[in-house]
This record gives sequence, structure tokens and C-alpha cells, in this order.
Amino acid sequence: MGFLDKLFGKTVEEETTMTKLNIGIILGSTRQGRVSPQVGEWVKGIADKRGDANYEIVDIADFNLPFLGTTDGSEPGIAAWNQKLANLDGFVFIVQEYNHSITGALKNALDFAREAWNDKAAGIVSYGSTGGARAAEHLRGICGELKIADVRTHPTLSLFTDFENGSDFKPAELHLTNVNAMLDEVVAWSGALKTIR
Repeated sequence: MGFLDKLFGKTVEEETTMTKLNIGIILGSTRQGRVSPQVGEWVKGIADKRGDANYEIVDIADFNLPFLGTTDGSEPGIAAWNQKLANLDGFVFIVQEYNHSITGALKNALDFAREAWNDKAAGIVSYGSTGGARAAEHLRGICGELKIADVRTHPTLSLFTDFENGSDFKPAELHLTNVNAMLDEVVAWSGALKTIR
């Protein structure tokens, strides 16, 4: 505790509330050849330069989640997934559009948790032929049901202009401003919502 903190009586509780938030960057695809790891690493690179939170990539594929309702639910990945989410204060979803919606893997992962999502904030970075806008809108409805406060600023990436040959991610410079604005909102809302959990 510093001299000024001692002088003005900063409490341990106040110091604890100043601890950095933990924000998970969730990769929403598990298919072979996916590009979500490239997009996730790009977002993390931007986020890490900010220094305002602890950011980490959370890859759904690492948890080997079965399809909901097809097993007895005892697979270790299910408990590990819920524990990971419980330790996070907010999220950035990396969302790709499949048939005008989110991937089945992301929907399944969302459904495999409940309370671990509640009263947290999320940003969305989407991509697809129309920037993944329709998938993001579907995700917003799901977020509402899970008590996730999704922020307004929404970077959209085009398969035609931000990816070479549909696979090599080369984002336009203009997206940097939107990603930072989205992260501003995620951090602010995540901090505010932490006070009610």
C-alpha cells in the first residue's frame, strides 16, 4: 500500500475492485480450415496493447463438447467449459455466419452453460459475405436470454475485402477504430456488471 493510500485510507476492498477484468475472446467455429483463430489473435493483439484488462483466447474446440442432450453430461469438457466461463468477467465473440446464423458449435457451447454467462458483457466481431451481420443479430437474441449485455459497437469483416482467397486474414485499417471502440464498451460494461454479481 502506497503512502497516499495509507494517508487517505484506501481499503483492501477498494484495491480488490481495481483488479483487472478477465475478458475471454471466444472462437465461435470448430471446423477444419477455420479462420476464427486468425481473427481472434488479431483482436487479442489490439486488446493487449490497451492494458485495461486481461484478454485470453478461449477456443470452443479445446473443450470437446458433445451435442447437448446426447450424453449424460459427465464429460470433463463440460465442467471445464463452465469453469472457464465462470472465471471471466466479459467476452468478445468471434462469429462467422453460416446460413444466416451462428455456427452450431457456438450455439451448442452457449447452451452448455447458464449462470456462468449471467450478468456479464460481450462484444461481437463477425465476418461473412455480409460481414456476418445476420449471425450477430441472432447471437444478440441468445445473449439476451442468457443475461449477457451485448454492446452496440460491432466490427464487421467481409470475406471479400478482409480475407485473401477467403482464408488469409488481412483486415482493412479502418477496423482498428471499431475494435477499440467495442473493447471500450466491453470493459466499461463488464466492470459495471461485476458489481451486481
